[in-house]
Amino acid sequence: MNLTPQTIRKAGWSLAAALLALPAIAMQFTSEMNWGPGDFLAAALLLGATGVVLEIAAVLPRRQWRTIGMLGGLAMLLLVWAELAVGIFH
Repeated sequence: MNLTPQTIRKAGWSLAAALLALPAIAMQFTSEMNWGPGDFLAAALLLGATGVVLEIAAVLPRRQWRTIGMLGGLAMLLLVWAELAVGIFH
């Protein structure tokens, strides 16, 4: 299997779209999942911003910079997600 950068990029953005679609699918089967348009917008912005950060980090010239950029982007995703979900910093 040949993993080209384009294949990896497509897989990453497809994963982001699938993660955004999961709540919409879950809402069809349970009443416990209750997202409004604002929730979907926040999730789309969060996943999109993370994707852009990872795209930028992927083209950095040094391997160490790429690693730090990607780990930093993922750390920011987790921190913002945790704050939006349960408000851990309040």
